[in-house]
Amino acid sequence: MFRAPNSSAIGPAIASFILTALAIAAAWWWLGVPVELPRLETASAKLCCLSYAPFRGGQNPLVEGTRVDARQIDEDLALLAKYTDCIRTYSVDDGRDDVLASARRHGLKVLHGIWVSQDVGKTRQQIDTTVAYAKTYADVIKAIVVGNEVLLRGEMSAASLSANIRDVKAQVPMPVTYADVWEFWLRYPDVQNAVDFVTVHILPYWEDFPIPAARAAAHVADIRGRVAAAFPGKEIVVGEFGWPSQGRMREGALPSPSNQALALTETMALAAREHFQLNIIEAFDQPWKRALEGTVGGYWGIIDRATGEPKFSFAGGRVSDHPNWPLQALAGIILAALAFGAACAVSPGQRVSARQWAMIAGISLVSALAFGWTIETVAVESFSIGSWLRSLAFAVAVAAAPIVGAAGCAAQRPAPAFAVLLGRDAKGRDRFDWALGGVLMFTVIVAVEAALGLVFDPRYRDIPFAPLTAVALPYLVLSFAAPRLGVMRPVAESVAAAVLVLCSGYILFNESFANWQAVWFCAGLVALALSLARARDAPSSG
Repeated sequence: MFRAPNSSAIGPAIASFILTALAIAAAWWWLGVPVELPRLETASAKLCCLSYAPFRGGQNPLVEGTRVDARQIDEDLALLAKYTDCIRTYSVDDGRDDVLASARRHGLKVLHGIWVSQDVGKTRQQIDTTVAYAKTYADVIKAIVVGNEVLLRGEMSAASLSANIRDVKAQVPMPVTYADVWEFWLRYPDVQNAVDFVTVHILPYWEDFPIPAARAAAHVADIRGRVAAAFPGKEIVVGEFGWPSQGRMREGALPSPSNQALALTETMALAAREHFQLNIIEAFDQPWKRALEGTVGGYWGIIDRATGEPKFSFAGGRVSDHPNWPLQALAGIILAALAFGAACAVSPGQRVSARQWAMIAGISLVSALAFGWTIETVAVESFSIGSWLRSLAFAVAVAAAPIVGAAGCAAQRPAPAFAVLLGRDAKGRDRFDWALGGVLMFTVIVAVEAALGLVFDPRYRDIPFAPLTAVALPYLVLSFAAPRLGVMRPVAESVAAAVLVLCSGYILFNESFANWQAVWFCAGLVALALSLARARDAPSSG
């Protein structure tokens, strides 16, 4: 099957590869160009307030027995004191006062949270502990937040919540509030009678109709105005506002470093102009939240623990969505080199036409770009056994599909039908057929799993648009480049094609055309389905 390249193959192959490599480098340079940020003009050099959770790396509060060392908390708050004078907490854990004690040492004020839930015993413990803290740390606790989104979660009635708020309010000297998504304040307006001020969460990314980053600040202004009109005379504090730097797109709301910087900078400028309190969620990325909210849940932090610096500068500057683009470009160029090498190895150069080289270059270029994007997201999107298997499976398929696809185009060898490779005639197939057919079968399995996931459990699923492109395009091109032998359409391929097309229609309807990741992914599903629909059996080469 594999032969030493004819000398006449070297020239066209090298020329095509060089042009492809230059295109890969240029495309990644363009993707990595830093975005210019607006300069934040405020009276203070520090942020208003930051939500703080002390968990790092693999630490997970959902795991029974998880405890954070007091020294770790002190390190965090020493760092945060450089950027803010206030932190917000959400619960009292095991009766420990490490956060409050450390906040006092570093001159931080605390919006102290009580975790109110349907567990009456734990709620009582949280309240009693906080009342004691209010006496010991009266100089540290700025206000007490009794409950966080408990109405949203449906764990308590508005009447019971109000009773808990009044219980705390009667025992502490500082202001008391409750925090929830803005819609639930409007749905349960009587809760305002129990609080000193209204604390609303406005998260444009998570809205039922997601808001793009460019309109996030305007959305905050609009919602805050609506809540203020509903509760005249009450101070309206934005208790949570933020934007994720990684994760799946929701309609027009795209998580990215530049969009995080844009949304936060413009909203903080709005808060400074209109003189309202703004708490940003959150100080540090919390990887454990990915188990609850998908990839996006772990990337709301604005301080990078590795560097001790903000992810972007509030004094202006630039931020790149792909800061490691040179390495991604290099990985893509290496993959392209392997694809061209495979194409040269399977057929003498004089039998590879200019049209075939153009197809091989197209496969190599698009797949190489998608490969760089894929390896960037593997660690970001992998947080469970299932997600690691999915990410690694796509990475393997992305690395293999352009190589076998380019070789198939050069040799004009179509992929054999699945039934042939799995049936009695499989022994008559050579390694080339096994490579072409095996990678395609693997690709279809991975693609179908991803498509069905976005149909039946879409909210927190990542959209693997880049890896799907890299695996679908080579086989689509091959289906047109290689002769179609036989007249019967293989059943397995036809069924898989139908599933992919049906899934693409639903995903596009569910995600909307505003979500370019979903549109791109659906185009990949259709491309893969078309290559399967065109499938015919390849002749035995044994």
